[in-house]
Amino acid sequence: MARPNGRPKHFTMIREFHLADFLTLANGACGTGSVLASMTYAASSARGSFYLAAALTPIALVFDFLDGRVARMRHEHSPLGRELDSLADVISFGMAPAALAFAAGMRGGWDVAVLLYFVACGVSRLARFNVTAESLAEPGGKVRYFEGTPIPTSVALVAVLAAAAWCERLGSNLWLGVTSLGPCELHPLVGMFAVSGSLMISKTLKIPKI
Repeated sequence: MARPNGRPKHFTMIREFHLADFLTLANGACGTGSVLASMTYAASSARGSFYLAAALTPIALVFDFLDGRVARMRHEHSPLGRELDSLADVISFGMAPAALAFAAGMRGGWDVAVLLYFVACGVSRLARFNVTAESLAEPGGKVRYFEGTPIPTSVALVAVLAAAAWCERLGSNLWLGVTSLGPCELHPLVGMFAVSGSLMISKTLKIPKI
């Protein structure tokens, strides 16, 4: 399909992307790669896949940091860029850590419920930020502070899981063990995801944005 100017529709869309948007896409690609690597580990127990899944999350964080800096430096802020950033962050800092936790052994019924809660909190936090960003922004477009912890702080959770892998404390050897609550199992270590999710949706916690 072509637009009135004669260019194909998909070509016109690509031309509307800025450099910062491509960095954001790289963020999302890292997150997707992390999820796939976690799935590979869950299926094969290949430790290298687990380390790759963990390593891709901080790499995604680098791209997430760069896209904001580049957008401000080049004055290329746009609603498209903001929405794209949120979608990439949900994958890289929401789904990817949750998938890594599941691969690490947090597969009990209560574990899954907590991981779902964590991802839902991340989605809610990003949605709230998008609708309030303009009111919180300074004239230059930079947001003064975050309400609740930013979703990229989940990199700390990934670091804990990477350390557990290094110490060979995955699966049945997961730190803090496992307990049965009613019909389902719970790995107490999954509590760090519950805490992280709750801090993300906090409205009283205000963190200055650097």
